[in-house]
Amino acid sequence: MLYSYVETLVRRGLRGVDLDTFKQLVYREFGDRLEHATPANVREFLDRLQMQEVSRRLPGERFEIHETGTTYEEIIKDFFARVLEMPRDDAIILLWTLAIDLAFAAVEHQYAEYFASLFRDLDRA
Repeated sequence: MLYSYVETLVRRGLRGVDLDTFKQLVYREFGDRLEHATPANVREFLDRLQMQEVSRRLPGERFEIHETGTTYEEIIKDFFARVLEMPRDDAIILLWTLAIDLAFAAVEHQYAEYFASLFRDLDRA
């Protein structure tokens, strides 16, 4: 399964959020050039998007994932095929949120490796 916020967005969309509104949310959160974006606050932003959608559900309403793929590759193919059929603005928002999540997860991984090497060097001293 893809990241849960992505599944939520694909299945239900960011209701009431058009591309211009989404851009303003992003700019307000991270600055006009995303100069304030960090792995931590990107994760928090994406989590808030997901929680806003979850809070719109009726109490006790279940999440249903109707996934027909049995391998990760099949699920990814289905995901990207569905994105091609989405309205333009919805697809842009969805792909942007997925891309920034993956990009900043990679940055966070790089930081973790860097700091792990520093601490290994301290242990040897």
